[in-house]
Amino acid sequence: MNTHATTWEEVSRPLWAGASLLLRPLHAALFSPSLLYLATLAVFLFRPPDVHLYYADRIAFCALVFCVGLRALALGERLPFIARFSLPMLGLIALAALRALREPFDAQTWSLVAAKFIVPFTLFHLAILVFRSEPARAHFRIFVILTLAYLIFTSVAFLADARALIFPSFILDESMGFHFDRARGPFLQAVANGLSLNLLGLLAVAFAGRKRKVVLLMWLVLPLAILATMTRAVWISFAVSAVALVFRLGERGLRRACVGLVFTGLVVSLIAGLGSNSLRNALQDRSEERGPLQARMAVYDAGWSMFRERPFAGWRAGGMYAELARRMEGYHLRSFYVHNTYLSMLIEFGIPGLALYAILFFQLFRLARAGLHSGECESLRKIWPILLGVYLFNAFFVDMVYQFVTGLMFTVAGMLYASTQEGAR
Repeated sequence: MNTHATTWEEVSRPLWAGASLLLRPLHAALFSPSLLYLATLAVFLFRPPDVHLYYADRIAFCALVFCVGLRALALGERLPFIARFSLPMLGLIALAALRALREPFDAQTWSLVAAKFIVPFTLFHLAILVFRSEPARAHFRIFVILTLAYLIFTSVAFLADARALIFPSFILDESMGFHFDRARGPFLQAVANGLSLNLLGLLAVAFAGRKRKVVLLMWLVLPLAILATMTRAVWISFAVSAVALVFRLGERGLRRACVGLVFTGLVVSLIAGLGSNSLRNALQDRSEERGPLQARMAVYDAGWSMFRERPFAGWRAGGMYAELARRMEGYHLRSFYVHNTYLSMLIEFGIPGLALYAILFFQLFRLARAGLHSGECESLRKIWPILLGVYLFNAFFVDMVYQFVTGLMFTVAGMLYASTQEGAR
């Protein structure tokens, strides 16, 4: 009898050890969901629309939803539903899903639906649950600073033609994405890269805290990274947001530091441009270039004519881009996209879609004055209108299909809403 018991213990011990080993990642995710959340954002960062990466973003996203949902059930937490935010988002998801269901299944169409609507909706509500505690917000602060440092390094390395330092290597692949001659980062699109640099730079100031010296040092180099995108819309939005940041922040010392660093960074950028013939020529070419502007205006004209034909019903997913290409006959482009979030909304969903989008962002703007804030949440509240302004301005020049960009914005919105709820208690 004892022999049988000993034998069972010997057999069961490695089984329990193996089961324990397999359950450790789940335990870690339940104990600290913020780390899993930020890992998901990191996957989004390195998974642009043109790179498949074996559906890594979908796996990470589903794992995040499962773990946060399981944790909420275990703790007896209610899943958040905020009508003024949730209903417009659900309306956009419904419009996008109905549009996609009218066509035969297409993976790319559903990926766009997820990136533009499902992911932001889900991350906003998950962020309310995940980033309630100070340790979770500390993790987010570190993530913002590290991501900003990486994007600055990549952009400056591209500007300095130090291609060997750029990681991952697909950033340099000219067969994928757009703007291979500019600092486009892992997004493979210069506007998306510049927008992310701008947003993360603003967030880093709000979350500076004890890392203020590190943040100020990065802001000294940030104008060079912005310059490397060679995109006029990015330059304008960064300059305006830097000025707005100076007036919006209440700390006089930080205001002076921002002014001084932005001015110094601009001077360094000008010196770099004047000191390098190739860079000076590139800047001059970008400033005087009219070809892309003419092509973009032609796209806008074609897109606007498509909207006027179907102002309420929108165009089907399968024929939208083919029709856009047909109307731009004479332009030999590799691909035909609207490159404007608002016009894309009108073409895809008509006036109802853009109206829901406007209602959603009106409610997001109201987060800047809702509830009570303290500490770093007060700084975040002050820069929130600037963040939204930068996002909405750049949306005129790119269709927001980048999961990292939309995920970052709606994560911050969820954090800000959670802070208002804490302050109201």
